[in-house]
Amino acid sequence: MIYNLKHTLSIGFVMLLLNFNDASGQENNKSKLIDSGAGVWLKGDLHVHSRHSTESSNNAVAKIINFSKAVKMDYVCITDHDNHVNGDVAHHTWTDPEFKSDTLLLLYGAEWTTTRGHGNVFSAKPYDHQRLFDVRDQRDVNIGKVKKSLNIHLSANHPSGKDNFGFSYDLVQSIEVWNSAMWTKNANAMMIWDDMLSSGRMMTGRGGSDAHHGTPTASEKPSQNTYQAAYNYIGTPTTWVYAKTRSLSAVVDALNHGRVAVSANPNSPHIAFYADVTGTGKFDMMMGDNTVSTGKPVKFQIQLMGNTIPGETYSVTVIKNGKTFNTYQIKGDAPVTTFTDVPDLKGRTYYRVTVEGKVNDYPEVPKSMALSEKMVSLSNPIYFNFDPKF
Repeated sequence: MIYNLKHTLSIGFVMLLLNFNDASGQENNKSKLIDSGAGVWLKGDLHVHSRHSTESSNNAVAKIINFSKAVKMDYVCITDHDNHVNGDVAHHTWTDPEFKSDTLLLLYGAEWTTTRGHGNVFSAKPYDHQRLFDVRDQRDVNIGKVKKSLNIHLSANHPSGKDNFGFSYDLVQSIEVWNSAMWTKNANAMMIWDDMLSSGRMMTGRGGSDAHHGTPTASEKPSQNTYQAAYNYIGTPTTWVYAKTRSLSAVVDALNHGRVAVSANPNSPHIAFYADVTGTGKFDMMMGDNTVSTGKPVKFQIQLMGNTIPGETYSVTVIKNGKTFNTYQIKGDAPVTTFTDVPDLKGRTYYRVTVEGKVNDYPEVPKSMALSEKMVSLSNPIYFNFDPKF
């Protein structure tokens, strides 16, 4: 079977490759990524709870929006627990007078809260969430039919933690591989993600703070959970999407197709991951893309984009089919490294990347950096020989 590129890049990324192949297998170069402007990186949070989730505190919709704008987020999805309003999200979170913004993109969504675990819904427009809530205890095949008819993106939440997703992963397009600022609790989620990828699923990995509690303002009184706002709040972690335009539909489309990276907070740099599969010196693939392997070497480039820390050395680990392929050290204003490998000619192959180093300060959530430890960013995979009709 021949597989075509899944959303091949048409943006004309150019790679100027110099001084290839040192003894470690890493390619020494001073190549620079040139973006012709066919897309834009947007950052946001895909898992936040407002006052419409009954166990949250001091977290009105307006506070979430104002904070998100203050830390320069581009989008946010307020995902209140649907069981707290008997499934009627449309007449609670979405009709809250504060649910509006001229600059921040507000996705429509909710946390699908069931006895078999939790999942988040993301949509560019209002949908009939009540229908999904009403089938929460039915067979997966029936849930799948409703989900498909609603044309929504369903994502598995905290797959290895409390209220882990207990449905078939064939129901979801993405998985929450980084839940909250505390990186260590996500190790098993990453293992589950690799299991899903190894099975042939092109499943997007994404983040979400799962923040419930804000800082009291004005007449608000602290709750027993107010302390959490200093450790975990909007943007811990931050999910970056490479979107065709600055729009709600483009954010969801990027999530659908794996054009996604995750960073420790909105001030931290994020990974851009590309491949030159045709050998022309131009990038024709990026994370989320899928093509048939020719059995020939492919050049990959990893660039750390954004606010890198001057003088900091970052450790870049390439994961191939769930196992460490190699680790490289990079530094500088625009740290970059390249490597070459031959994807399997007949079997499936995927590559993804993690970056470790010092996490950038996030003064608005001052105790979050320590919880993130050294995890700076992770990428989604580039795929070879995956069946898009899985």
